[in-house]
Amino acid sequence: MEPVRSLSADEIRLSDPEFWARPLAEREGAFAVLRKERPLSFHEEFEFEFSPLPRGPGYWAVVRHADIVHVSRHPEIFCSGKGTQIFDQPPAFDEFFGSMINMDDPRHQRLRRIVSRGFTPRMIRRYEKDVERTATEIIDRVIERGECDFVHDIAARLPLAVICDMMGIPESQREFVFERSNIILGASDPEYVSDPREIVPALLRAGAELATLAQELGRERAANPGDDLVSALVHADVDGERLSDAELGSFFVLLAVAGNETTRNAISHGMKALCDHPDQRALWMADFEGLAPTAVEEIVRYATPVIHFRRTATRDTELRGQRIREGEKVVMWYCSGNRDEEVFEDPFRFDIRRRPNEHVGFGGPGPHHCLGAHLARREITVMFRELFRRIPDLEIAGEPERLQSAFVHGIKHMRARWRPAAPARA
Repeated sequence: MEPVRSLSADEIRLSDPEFWARPLAEREGAFAVLRKERPLSFHEEFEFEFSPLPRGPGYWAVVRHADIVHVSRHPEIFCSGKGTQIFDQPPAFDEFFGSMINMDDPRHQRLRRIVSRGFTPRMIRRYEKDVERTATEIIDRVIERGECDFVHDIAARLPLAVICDMMGIPESQREFVFERSNIILGASDPEYVSDPREIVPALLRAGAELATLAQELGRERAANPGDDLVSALVHADVDGERLSDAELGSFFVLLAVAGNETTRNAISHGMKALCDHPDQRALWMADFEGLAPTAVEEIVRYATPVIHFRRTATRDTELRGQRIREGEKVVMWYCSGNRDEEVFEDPFRFDIRRRPNEHVGFGGPGPHHCLGAHLARREITVMFRELFRRIPDLEIAGEPERLQSAFVHGIKHMRARWRPAAPARA
């Protein structure tokens, strides 16, 4: 997709919902203008009707790859503990909905050290057979129909099932987790919360329900441990430290939302890109294993499921010669960093052989790099292997229905068609 430069630098308002209602090509064009003319620009915050939160003081927009990397690598200057969303909210909300992504060291390091034991490459290899089995079951459920909503029936099912299996949450609760995670990340979309006055109450209810589910399971596993992540977390003892009930609940909210929504959107955008670029699809199908590593990285770069994260200056500093004062907000626009012409040759081209590919689709480097990146790569690889093997003629039918959000680059619905076939036989 080539960017459409329909706005001048003075006309770009990154906080305005109307900006995010523009076609994707126009938004890409706006970021291209900022990268060229104003790589660091100040933006007013939008005052949302019915919001109980006061209008914020504004923020600096960081749109160049090198600057995003710099901010990410220096948490002592640009902290996460004041919140990673653009708007300010009470600290208790930050920790409840963001867990360790809204913390700084040493608290962040302590919590990450405990939970990271479930996300090492060795642990991911343990889950590999489960991921493959789940992908097969997902395709089995739809293959005879010859059509489906690709997002709801395929892309969303794998990460949801894997997270629930890892946590020991029964299949009967998967739809419950799916619906609550949709509300938390899609509350600005009328499909999920129709009344703007209900956005905050809906967020609180959805988060509380997910946290309660994890806490109840944690108490049960504390008495009767099993072979799942909840058991490992409630019994983990790192230098005498264990997770509290509240920490387990907020971590599960983060896992259910970040691990489900982001991977499903990478798979959805990846399928759309492969259908739009049949030459790239043919290349990958001809040498799946050989090209899988670079193809998956390109899908994550191209999709950039998380559009931005915020940091807050802990002291007076400078970025690109601009003075940033202590307490001012700095927002890293990953969607722009992953299209930076200084880093990526022909950045709007979808190229599954792209190398190097130092994207920031899993966040920039530093202590907050995505803990689940290994698992996400595995899920994307397994899902496309199964799709190419079982439904090689799958095509997208019509334009995707995109999530109305400035935070998640999401696809809500996307019709797919193929020649019906029989399910796999055991």
